This record gives sequence, C-alpha cells and structure tokens, in this order.
Amino acid sequence: MHFAPTDEQRMIAETTRAFVEAELYPHEAAVERTGRLDMDLVRELQKKAMAAGLYAANMPVEVGGAGLDTLAWLMYEKELGRANYALHWTAVARPSNILLAGTPEQRERYLMPCIRGETWDCLAMTEPGAGSDLRGMKASARQEPGGDWVLNGTKHFISHADIAGFTIAFMATGEETTPRGPKKRITAFFVDKGTRGFTVREGYRNVSHRGYSNCILEFDDCRVPAENVLGEAHRGFEVANEWLGATRLQVAATCLGRADRALVLSIAYAAERRQFGQQIGKFQGVSFQLADMALALKAAELLTWEAGWKHAQGTATDGDMAMAKLAATEALARISDAAIQIHGGMGLMDDLPLERIWRDARVERIWEGTSEIQRHIISRELLRPVGG
Repeated sequence: MHFAPTDEQRMIAETTRAFVEAELYPHEAAVERTGRLDMDLVRELQKKAMAAGLYAANMPVEVGGAGLDTLAWLMYEKELGRANYALHWTAVARPSNILLAGTPEQRERYLMPCIRGETWDCLAMTEPGAGSDLRGMKASARQEPGGDWVLNGTKHFISHADIAGFTIAFMATGEETTPRGPKKRITAFFVDKGTRGFTVREGYRNVSHRGYSNCILEFDDCRVPAENVLGEAHRGFEVANEWLGATRLQVAATCLGRADRALVLSIAYAAERRQFGQQIGKFQGVSFQLADMALALKAAELLTWEAGWKHAQGTATDGDMAMAKLAATEALARISDAAIQIHGGMGLMDDLPLERIWRDARVERIWEGTSEIQRHIISRELLRPVGG
C-alpha cells in the first residue's frame, strides 16, 4: 500500500485549497449569521469553480467531470471540507454518483444539467419513522395498468431539496419472502420538481451546517411514468449499494478537512497565546491535547486513505468504509471540542470558525449512517466468518 500523493494529486489538492481560501472563506461569516445562501453569489462562485476545473470534478471525464482517481477525489473533498458546508456543496457541486446508473436518456435529462451547474440533485430516503432502518419506510409506490407509477408518502431531512430540480425518491413497492421473513422491495424514481402531487416544504432549523437546508417532501398520488424508474423496479437498494457506497468516504474526507483546520488554528494559538509568563503550548494541559488531536487526525486520515485505496482496487468492504466514516467523524468531534477548550472563551465566539466546526461536527455522526450503524457494520463483518 502506498499513500504518498503523486504530483498531480498534490496539485489538485493545492488548487482546491487555494480556491477554498480565496473564494469560500470570505463568505462564511455571512452564511453563518444569516443562515442562507445568496444564489447570485452561488452562481458567481460556480463560474469560478468551473473555470478552475473543480465543479463536478467527481464525475468521469466522458460526462464532463475531471475523472479524479479515488485518492485525488478524497484529497479534493478534504480541502473543500474546510469551508462552510453550504458554500462548498452548492458552489462546487458534486453530483451524486447514482446518476451514472441511469439510462442514456436519464443521464441526458438529469445528470448533464447537474454537471453544467444548471441544477442540483437530491436523494430522498429518510422518513419520519424510518431513518437507519430504511426497510421500514412507509412511503410507497404502486404501478397502474398503463405502466405509470403512483407515489404516496413523506420524506424528511432531504438535503438541498429546495434548490434541486428533481429528487431521486426511494419507495416501497411490495414485499418479498426471505429466510429471515418478509422484506420490503424498494424502487428508486426520478421525480421532477413541479410534478403534480409532489410538494417540497421547508424543513427543520438545524444547529449544524447553516445555509445547507433540509426539506420535507410530500407525495400525494404523485404520478410518474415508467421511464422514471432508476435501475430496475424493486431493485432500488441494489442501485444504492452499488453507486452510493463511497459516500461514507466522502463524509470522512470532508470531516478531515475541518479537523485539520481546527488543529492548525489550535497549534498557532498555543504558540501565540501567553499566560503566566509563557506560551500556553508549554503547559502539558495544552500540549498533550494537541498531541492527542494530531494522533486522532492521523489515524482517521490513514483509515480513510486505506479505504479509498481499497475502493480503487475494488477490494473495499462495507467495514472498511464504516471504519473510515466512524474514525473521521468521531475524530472531528474530539478535535473541534479540544480546539475550543484551547482557545478558551474566544473559541466560542463567531469571530473564529471553531464554534461552527464544533456545531457542524455533530451531524456527521448521524447522517450517512449513525456511529452505531457503523459499529454494527464493523462487528457484523468480524463475526460473520465465525458464524456469529
């Protein structure tokens, strides 16, 4: 295993960081204080990101992306992750890989406008009564004799659905019998905003990621044609598992960026701030915290890079992805908390990005699979070979 970046990978990371520092950092305070994005600003930043070759860079070259290899992509995500989430996710969008699973017609209709920056996509899985247990979803779809599907139900916590031009909605479409009992079949559907019976409502006020909205989606006898099925009917989970597996690596990488930013600020402050006649970094109460922060970051980074390396080789397991996500999100929580402790009262003031990083860290242990779900995945992978 060799994780040393190539010159090209290093250049991608440096270019991304320069863009983040020059174009995104200056707007963080406004987004944090207002809780909203100025869409004129977003359009301006989109153009700059496109000119820098950073927009939709996660996509393959053949559809207009940068075709980044896995490690380069993770390094790119880490650098973007340093900034306010709403800014980097909207202004430097990375369309969901699941759009690549579409037919040529679906790619042209849904993927290409996202790559061109004309719209954004969003995924609708979570429901008020079904979060980690997606098989427990109640939103459903039935197919009528003419071939159309009729969707009913509610989804919530759906990120940036307010600006997305369409959603990919996962719906229960029947049951199948398995050795462990009946299991719901799931189908994924493209649903265009403006479709009759499809309503996007404002979601909840969130302590994490200000400006990055979550919405409630309501489907009330919402009719979509058969050609709007993504993948095969009743095989929605297979589509998700095949195309969304790396999203946990993406979460891990963006967390590494914020954790690194908090650590760098803490090191600088510990060397600059003086108390009792000396730099506070000379006190073990501070220096040992810095050492623990660096250790947690390095361990999480290595797990993430290893999982990325395995993903590129086609050998990554669910456990590899879960370990990376678990380590990075929990490291970010510890590092952001310690950074505030080192900075004292100033750490909680919005003059610095630390209180934002601390707030934003909390959601990372919940979305894309809670820390408990990650531990379940890891333990299941350990026990299964011995009959556990």
